[in-house]
Amino acid sequence: MSDDDDAPSQGNETDNEALAEAYNKGLELQKTGDLTGAEEAFRLALALDPKDTGGVAIRLAAIGVENSPEKMPDAYVATLFDQHADVFDEILVDELGYCVPLLVRDLIDRLAIGPFDRMLDLGCGTGLTGVSLADCTHHRTGVDLSERIVELAYDREVYDDLYVGEAVEFLKDFEEEDGSRPHWDLIAATDVLPYLGAIEPFLNGASSRLNARGYLTFSTETLPKETLAGRSYMVGPKNRFAQGEAYVLAGLGAAGFEVLAMEPITVRLEEGEPVPGHLVMARLH
Repeated sequence: MSDDDDAPSQGNETDNEALAEAYNKGLELQKTGDLTGAEEAFRLALALDPKDTGGVAIRLAAIGVENSPEKMPDAYVATLFDQHADVFDEILVDELGYCVPLLVRDLIDRLAIGPFDRMLDLGCGTGLTGVSLADCTHHRTGVDLSERIVELAYDREVYDDLYVGEAVEFLKDFEEEDGSRPHWDLIAATDVLPYLGAIEPFLNGASSRLNARGYLTFSTETLPKETLAGRSYMVGPKNRFAQGEAYVLAGLGAAGFEVLAMEPITVRLEEGEPVPGHLVMARLH
């Protein structure tokens, strides 16, 4: 999903008006190139909304006045997806040309792996990955931070279990009602890393939830080496995280994964331009 510059909303009407005014002023000044003024307006918006439903921390990093945070604020991601839930598929597939779930299905065929008994789909959205992998998975669990998005995924009737939650926290904390910690044969995260930044908690969480020799597949977005300038990850100009290839490979190795494929792909279109990234398939040692 892409941030379309909607102003965040929270609290009472007076707070909402002040927050929207500061946020929109920041956007306007950013677009005109007045980054000093934009920074001042964004910092006011963040003071008015500490939960950061507008993703101001991401914007401050994008204009170069703050270091990239380790992940996007949960409140921002949930708000963004809740706001766009009813047109989610139209935006993602028709406007942005997103087809990563189909690329994962093709990669599974080419690697001659599967079928998988139990799949966990992190950041499941409305269920595009669940649908794409329905014929090679038996039991499917979906997780998404947006309650409205999870409702739409439920309507698709492709998941056996659905939960509202943040991906890394789910991997760390989720237990069944009897207190057991379930494991999966395949964990998919087809549009999660652009919202995370630092990948170590995600990779370690995934390795702890996979059965022996289980598989992890995910997509990343990336930027040219000269733009990353030695950084492992950063917020890109479109307010999404990009990770360096070497950083991803090192993280997978440290978390106990063998990389079966790391292929360059076009993740989506942004204003008609292809966004480069990688599609990864890894197996737990």
